[in-house]
Amino acid sequence: MDFDTELRFQKLIDILKPTFEMDLDLTALIYLVGLNEAGFGFRNYSKQEKMDLMHVAICTLLSPAGYYEFSHRDEQNWPHFALLQPLPSLEEKEQKHLLKEAIIDYFLDKEYVTAEMLLTSV
Repeated sequence: MDFDTELRFQKLIDILKPTFEMDLDLTALIYLVGLNEAGFGFRNYSKQEKMDLMHVAICTLLSPAGYYEFSHRDEQNWPHFALLQPLPSLEEKEQKHLLKEAIIDYFLDKEYVTAEMLLTSV
């Protein structure tokens, strides 16, 4: 496990926590990415819609690594993605690490945070 990634991920959570007034963890950040990418805003979502938002987030987060590519938006404006290559078979720890790195990169690419903000003093 990459200790630097864990520190930067925790720093990202610390930065975002006051804004969202909720407990943030990997699942919550995936959900927030899905909300942002779908563009529907904060409202009550059904369980299925929440699952769809998380799927949108996973596809978005793994697109820069070449696993998915944005395809289109459907008649209800939901984003759809095409699978470009099969996802590697990873253990749960490795999956979480991959997603944490992708989330950090997402927030940096969107300029919601800067690399300097994620620097930690140990």
